[in-house]
Amino acid sequence: MSRRVRHEGPPVRERDLQARLARRLPAGRSGLLPIGDDAAALRPGPSEVAVLTTDSLVEGIHFLRASDPRLVGAAAAAVSLSDVAAKGARPAGIVLALLLPVGTPRRWAESVVLGAERMGARFGAHVIGGDTKPGPARAVASTVIGFGRADALGPRTQARPGDLLVTTGDVGRGGLAARRLGPARRGDARALADLLRIRPRVREGAVLGPLVHAMMDTSDGLAESVRLLSAASGVRIVVEEERLPYAPGLRRAARSPSERRSLAFYGGDYELLAALPPDRWARAHRAVVRAGGRLTRIGRVERGVGAWLRSGAREEAMPPPGWDPFRGPSAPAGARGRVAV
Repeated sequence: MSRRVRHEGPPVRERDLQARLARRLPAGRSGLLPIGDDAAALRPGPSEVAVLTTDSLVEGIHFLRASDPRLVGAAAAAVSLSDVAAKGARPAGIVLALLLPVGTPRRWAESVVLGAERMGARFGAHVIGGDTKPGPARAVASTVIGFGRADALGPRTQARPGDLLVTTGDVGRGGLAARRLGPARRGDARALADLLRIRPRVREGAVLGPLVHAMMDTSDGLAESVRLLSAASGVRIVVEEERLPYAPGLRRAARSPSERRSLAFYGGDYELLAALPPDRWARAHRAVVRAGGRLTRIGRVERGVGAWLRSGAREEAMPPPGWDPFRGPSAPAGARGRVAV
């Protein structure tokens, strides 16, 4: 049984919400422009460039009505923080836009914003503004503004033959969470929370940025990210399956190699994938460990085209992604029906 989070009380009113948040958010008390103004303002550091990204979470696709709104807000901030991390940038501020059906409790909206604030504050990025509008379904759009070095952004077009392919953290966390939720999306409270517990690799991205040729996050799953990196850079990328750092419990949960791949490549991992010159491996590994993370070599970049998976002596094309927001999700192997991430 899922634990239904109750957020009742007066319905949301935009000016009232702005006033309440201005009193509670650090940016409302110390920002260059106050919460509720027409815009927000930040000071870049010397020799820095702005890095901007935006993303959105929609009820019924990325979260459920029973999801804790603080986790929804944290996840909304985290998915954009992950994109900034993938460019090795320092996140500096978060802007949120809420689309809410008329009658949505004020407490639900406030909890979303406070969840985003708590996530961003871990990395020095506070909620500095946003917007609230009525809509047919609950949705949260997040924009993160960061600052980075122009020569250390790791564009996905710059992977080079001879590079090592490396990843932070685990592979398959998102697939495991989606499977636990179940075919009817009525998983327990842990499954609902796990789908939204995203750990943006901001600190790891900051130390990897100056060292890598190319970097991106794995929000769409490792297989799809490798495909995108290969196509953007015009190179052949080979992933060595035996090197993959599977999420805890994934091997035990999979009853066959195909099921293991389905879980591993489903999507929603939000790790960093990078093409790294071999002579920088030791330095990169030490830097990521000092930042509190883990870095694993999982493959190589070669001349040619395409994304390939090597298992033993056999190579085959990378399997298709499990998640496509416009096609709809395919259930990870071992789960019947469709699930959302």
